[in-house]
Amino acid sequence: MTPQIVLTDAEDAAFREVLSNGLKGYNDEKIGRHDRQPLAIRVCDPETGEPIGGLAGRTSLGVLFIDTVYLPKSLRGTGVGSRILAMAEEEGRKRGCSKAVLFTISFQAPEFYKKLGWQVFGEIAPKPPGATRIYLTKEL
Repeated sequence: MTPQIVLTDAEDAAFREVLSNGLKGYNDEKIGRHDRQPLAIRVCDPETGEPIGGLAGRTSLGVLFIDTVYLPKSLRGTGVGSRILAMAEEEGRKRGCSKAVLFTISFQAPEFYKKLGWQVFGEIAPKPPGATRIYLTKEL
C-alpha cells in the first residue's frame, strides 16, 4: 500500500494527536517510560482573571523545554518575566530535569535570557537577515 501524502498549511488537534501518540509509543518502546508533561504558567489580569501572558513548555526525559514566553509591553522590565522563568526552572527540577532549552529570535529577548544564566549553543541566521534564531540552554 502506498500512503497518500498531503502538504498543507492547515493543522488540527486530531493530526497533532496522531503525531504525539505515535511518538510517545515509539519512545516508550525504546526507553521504557514516558514522562512528557505539559507546563504552563499563566499571567492573568488582576481584574478579569483572563490570561494576558505567560509561559508554555513541557518536560520530557530530563529536559525542560520552554516553547513560548510572552508578556505584554506593560509588564516587560518589571521582574515578571524573571519570576515566571524561575518558576518554570524550579518546576523542571522538581520533575527531575537537569537541563533546559529554549529558542528566541534576535529581536526578541536573547539578552534577557543570558542575564538569567542561559547560554547560547547555536544560531540559525536565515536570508534575508533580521530574524536569527538563537538557541539557549541552562543547567538546572
